[in-house]
Amino acid sequence: MIVEHALLQVKPDQADRFARAMQQAKPLIAAQPGFQSIEVRPSTEVPGQYLMLVQWDSVVSHRDGFRKSPEYEQWRALLHGFYDFIPTVTYYGPSIIL
Repeated sequence: MIVEHALLQVKPDQADRFARAMQQAKPLIAAQPGFQSIEVRPSTEVPGQYLMLVQWDSVVSHRDGFRKSPEYEQWRALLHGFYDFIPTVTYYGPSIIL
């Protein structure tokens, strides 16, 4: 299992619309092979910043599966217009503590 980490910077005054769009987009990612879970948390310190954590079976499930699927195009259409800039995605391996 890996974790996809992305910091999302949402345009000012778009938080409510972004939250609704994320709810609409969730089924698109949740239906993907290798998907395990998703969390999107607002920053308590930086206005408009969200931490998105997605658990996948593998990097390949995300990069070569979801990112190349028709559902990803729908995901982009729903969400990418809210971002001040396209987020950088980083992958993390299994936890070193249990």
